[in-house]
Amino acid sequence: MNIPDRIIPLLELRRNTGERYSRMWIAHNGIVYDVTDCPKWRTGMHEFLHFPGQDLSGELTDAPHEEEVFKHDCVKIVGRLES
Repeated sequence: MNIPDRIIPLLELRRNTGERYSRMWIAHNGIVYDVTDCPKWRTGMHEFLHFPGQDLSGELTDAPHEEEVFKHDCVKIVGRLES
């Protein structure tokens, strides 16, 4: 996985919710992903459980899938979440 050097502040992550023509970003384990083009996020949330603009690191453990979902073609890596 090729991760760009770009550092994403938490405030920037929170702004990318899909509202006001922004992209839909989520973070997981320190990496920020753009899920705007993913069918499962088209409603502005995923499975009525997860919202864009958030760090979902603690929530994947309860999901019926694992980190392979971040390898789908519709998911783009934006950068690293500022720690």
